[in-house]
Amino acid sequence: MKKLLAGLTLSSALLLAACGSDDAADTPAEGGLQDGTYALEELNFGGTGWKEGLEIVVADGKITDATWSSVNEAGELKIEDDNYQETMTSTDGVGPQDFIPGLEEALVDAQDPSDVEVISGATGTSDKFKEYAQQLVDAAEEGSTTTIEIDNSAE
Repeated sequence: MKKLLAGLTLSSALLLAACGSDDAADTPAEGGLQDGTYALEELNFGGTGWKEGLEIVVADGKITDATWSSVNEAGELKIEDDNYQETMTSTDGVGPQDFIPGLEEALVDAQDPSDVEVISGATGTSDKFKEYAQQLVDAAEEGSTTTIEIDNSAE
């Protein structure tokens, strides 16, 4: 009887050890985001003279940072262009110094690009931001940190 009891105890211990393996903690949950930095960039300057890109950082399976960049041929960032800010604000009610940080924060808060609200006055950029963010989330689900390049020559 003691041998049978010892055998059952050993079998149970082995079964529990196999089920309680730490390997599952090292792999992301199905559909989860893998930690890393994911980037997307346009290859060409669009019709408005800007080339845009997005980078997200994922840590512990969550988007912790999002950075939108929009640069002109002179290498100047749209968010730092005070004249562009003033022009956009006077015509559309909002400028890049307002809507770019808003979009970045909204993505970090929502964790899902489809839940980021379009910013009135910056609809085109909002839509593009959401589209690019979704591509990066898809890459993060796969763990692919290769920079995504967008051929925007048709714009």
